[in-house]
Amino acid sequence: MDIDTTTAPTATTDTDGLATTTVDGVRTLLAPRSGPVTAGLLFRVGRADETLATSGITHLVEHLALHRHGLSDLHYNGATAAAHTLFAVTGTASEVVEYLNGVCAALRDLPVDRLETEKEILRTEAAGRGRGPGHGMDLWRYGARSYGLVDYAETGLPAITAEDVRDWARTRFTAENAVLWMTTDTLPEGLDLTLPAGEWLRAPEPTSALPATPAYFHGDAGGVVLTSVLPRSTAARLFAEVLGKELFRELRQKGGYSYTAAAEYHPRDTDHATVTAYADALPAKQDALVGAFVDVLAKLRAGRIEQADLDSVRASALAQFDSPELAAAMLPGTAMNLLMRHRHLAVAGARAEIEAVTVEDLHRVARELWADALMQVPGRGVDWAGLTAAPTASPEIVSGRRHSAVEDARVALLVAKDGISLVTPNDQVTVRYADCALLQVFPDGARHLVGNDGFSITVEPTLYRLTSDALAPLDAGVPPASVVRMPPRDPARIPEPPKPAKAPVRRAWFTALLWILGIPAMLSGGVTALSALLVTRMYSGEEIPQEYATVLLAGIIVSAMLLTPWGICLRRRRQGLS
Repeated sequence: MDIDTTTAPTATTDTDGLATTTVDGVRTLLAPRSGPVTAGLLFRVGRADETLATSGITHLVEHLALHRHGLSDLHYNGATAAAHTLFAVTGTASEVVEYLNGVCAALRDLPVDRLETEKEILRTEAAGRGRGPGHGMDLWRYGARSYGLVDYAETGLPAITAEDVRDWARTRFTAENAVLWMTTDTLPEGLDLTLPAGEWLRAPEPTSALPATPAYFHGDAGGVVLTSVLPRSTAARLFAEVLGKELFRELRQKGGYSYTAAAEYHPRDTDHATVTAYADALPAKQDALVGAFVDVLAKLRAGRIEQADLDSVRASALAQFDSPELAAAMLPGTAMNLLMRHRHLAVAGARAEIEAVTVEDLHRVARELWADALMQVPGRGVDWAGLTAAPTASPEIVSGRRHSAVEDARVALLVAKDGISLVTPNDQVTVRYADCALLQVFPDGARHLVGNDGFSITVEPTLYRLTSDALAPLDAGVPPASVVRMPPRDPARIPEPPKPAKAPVRRAWFTALLWILGIPAMLSGGVTALSALLVTRMYSGEEIPQEYATVLLAGIIVSAMLLTPWGICLRRRRQGLS
């Protein structure tokens, strides 16, 4: 719509210079900044809102919404996070308007003719995406749902249809579920944010795959990673900074174990944030690193926190308010808080909270962090530190029909009406159909199941003794919403059944040779052994006459000469070589 002074919504400006208004029902924040205009259109929808069977749909909508901008020289981008999606742009006021109008127009009418092409682009993007030190932590903490989905591939892409993306955009990318921020003090003309009507969506409730915390699991990240979910607070944010300083001091400067040792604080949703701490080490120093890392946490948990460290991070936090264009710098964070319905503090209130944090507050946060901690460690476990090993096997198996592996009868699938189990001599995994987050069905008959707890089972018909109806209970039991029908696989990726052992070669001439060598060898050996026994008994306690000893020695030599080639030939026969 065209904005003019007679039709523009009334804007209210707070004491910090942030103006709040609405545009086509979208809550909008404005604050001036020198230079080009930057804007961010936020939606409260992300990967945590999906299921494993629809994973990737939000990212797909984001890509489709940006397609029409093509090769524009405009600096713009889109990003899909766990709980929000962002469309960002920098340029002149008219360029920003054109971008935002185009995004909203595309969301109203997605170019679904691009659906399959954009799916391929997303797969290519995923293949080249790097993984940070905390990758995999969310899977272990949350399982295959909610915030754990960020650690999974976008497994829903093959089954997502044009109607699916249209419906997702119509119900999630709505005016009431959006916030816009712009670095300008007035709305530019021509801005049209028309979006479907809807409602604000609360951030997803977190799930859990951990029976208890603090917990740990073994990983290969080349160091230690710890995450903990805490209530969002100024004290928790400052504590993360103090923790990072202590880790750097102890693990790099004093111990020399690490190159990188740090801690970060990131809001997760409306009320909670994730603190991530990590440190790297060479393999030879990893055991020492784990001990030193745990010691740092124990020190802070015991309340041994330096006032100087708190003062240092406090000064850094207060320094952010010294920006000459503070209101514009606050826009992204303020908009995110508005989107998540988290409290917004004016600068004066934020300063007061930072100044009020005490060492005792940090001590309390240290205890809370340890109580919810999940650690990824290399090498040996850390039960000695009071952490519980995260489960790596299911606690029970189903009672169902047994289908042994072709190659090893000790490995088997148990298929029941309510679930399926994979049992091996050292492990067991179960996926209950009612708790199945994903069932991928391949044209060649393979099935891949992932449970809500993150445990998975792959059924390869070529590797198990399966009857034609063996998987009927599985196909009937998994909820249709969890099923994704996959395209045909590359034949090279389909495992071949174990090849039967070749029948040993039985050549007639070699059999005759065995008899020709064997009979004399056995007779010679038997006669020699019997003669030695008789002579020994005849001359018990006396010296054996020289002539008998010579005859026995000759018999032993002849027997050895006959038995050696016969033994070689017999070994070749047993190996199937002749």
